[in-house]
Amino acid sequence: MNELNSVVPAAIDGFQMSPAALLALNTVLAFMMFGVSLGLRTADFRRVLRRPVAPVTGLVAQFLLLPAVTCAATWALDISPGLALGMILVSCCPGGTFSNVMTWIGRANVATSVSMTAVSSLVAVVATPFNFALYGSLNPNTRELLQAIALPAENMVVIVVMVLALPMVLGMVVGARFPGFAKRSEQHFRSASLLVFLLFVVISFSKHWQTALQVAGSVLVLVIAHNALAFLVGDLTSRAARLPVADRRAVTMEVGIQNSGLALAILFTFYPAAGEMLVVAGFWGVWHLVAGLSLAGYWNYSERRLRARADKTGAPEAPSTV
Repeated sequence: MNELNSVVPAAIDGFQMSPAALLALNTVLAFMMFGVSLGLRTADFRRVLRRPVAPVTGLVAQFLLLPAVTCAATWALDISPGLALGMILVSCCPGGTFSNVMTWIGRANVATSVSMTAVSSLVAVVATPFNFALYGSLNPNTRELLQAIALPAENMVVIVVMVLALPMVLGMVVGARFPGFAKRSEQHFRSASLLVFLLFVVISFSKHWQTALQVAGSVLVLVIAHNALAFLVGDLTSRAARLPVADRRAVTMEVGIQNSGLALAILFTFYPAAGEMLVVAGFWGVWHLVAGLSLAGYWNYSERRLRARADKTGAPEAPSTV
């Protein structure tokens, strides 16, 4: 990792974002959360209480295991403080807003995914600032940088509430009062949010394309490995809990699709000069969509093959074990 540690800091002089652009980014994130929440109901939370095993397993993997494993990995591999802290911040965020769609594409348990998204968004109000401060300080390589950044926990709580909790509550209220509107517009909200968020990432990198190109190979390797680790943590944890395949896939997707947009919003708001952290979060925002859609497509393909085989032989459809 020494070559990476020497190249990346020298290449990055910090990303900057205007107040107007920052407001737009936070608005986009709130818009995404509002759109996802149109389909949420209080029954989703009651479902967690009635059948808590899968959602609780996912929350343990997401808020306990993934940050801890990330902290240990960045320490063991001696990753540069900026990159390591960026990875830790992403690992402390809740599940991304597109995990529900990818879970549906992958023929997994959408109800489990929706329940996890709803609960994790609320838990993140406390867990994200706490985990970031805890694991950033536990790694001796990142401790000094974390103290230099000095992100006030209460300010981080405010931004998490503004871009996650409040839009979610508003979306649930609108969805309950206007179910017809919610049904017609939910998919449009998802598609528009995805396009706008990707546009934001493209614009951010286009302004610093020389830096992005110089560090792309090195950082992308880290992001791909970290994202694969997140999917693996979700899968192994759900296997240990002996969850059914559909629930296991939902948990895996929820842990692997992290809300890197929230990480970007936190960084641009409180520490816009943290170039290495911004690059990690920005690459995550693109790569986890590619990886998640690829995994969901593979699951979908596997299920269709099983069904086709069962139809051809007339035998009962064998449950998938992937």
